[in-house]
Amino acid sequence: MDQQKMEEILRKTQVLQEGHFLLTSGRHSRQYMQCARILEYPWHMEEVMSVIANQIKGQPIDLIVGPAMGGIIVAYELARQLQVRNFFAEREEGKMTLRRGFTIPKGAKVIIAEDVITTGGSVQEVMDLVKEVGGEVVGVAVLVDRSNGNIDFGCPLYAAYTANIVSYEERECPLCKEGKIDLIKPGSRKKI
Repeated sequence: MDQQKMEEILRKTQVLQEGHFLLTSGRHSRQYMQCARILEYPWHMEEVMSVIANQIKGQPIDLIVGPAMGGIIVAYELARQLQVRNFFAEREEGKMTLRRGFTIPKGAKVIIAEDVITTGGSVQEVMDLVKEVGGEVVGVAVLVDRSNGNIDFGCPLYAAYTANIVSYEERECPLCKEGKIDLIKPGSRKKI
């Protein structure tokens, strides 16, 4: 599937949104990726994740791990298509941990799966956790790479869609200067 077809799906499912958004970083943007919206349409999620699964098929992989919340269903769908185990890491007292009896066998080849990356912070936390317990991170898979390919995790990055979403410091934001569109704080994380 090409990027144009992928963008059509992301717009149709209201993942790719237009407006005036306050990002978690404190920056402002005309576009926002609300990846949770594609989860309303399992048939689109399957189609989009097949792009990544086809890139990875045939490689030795033992496990897919996604950071909670955004990576849970992404990891599940990718693991389903690749026919490997999957589970998620979650924050406990501000730190990514394995709970619920999840364990990573020593030497396991792991793909980290996430819905969207901008700075890659959550993915890096899960990578550190996997390495700490003796697993080997062999790739990162994301529904949307909002960094436009600018993050280097030291392993292959598989993205269904790569976006170049421009953001601005508040004082430089042209939307604020125009004053025509209200500022919206989407997402689940508080402004930092």
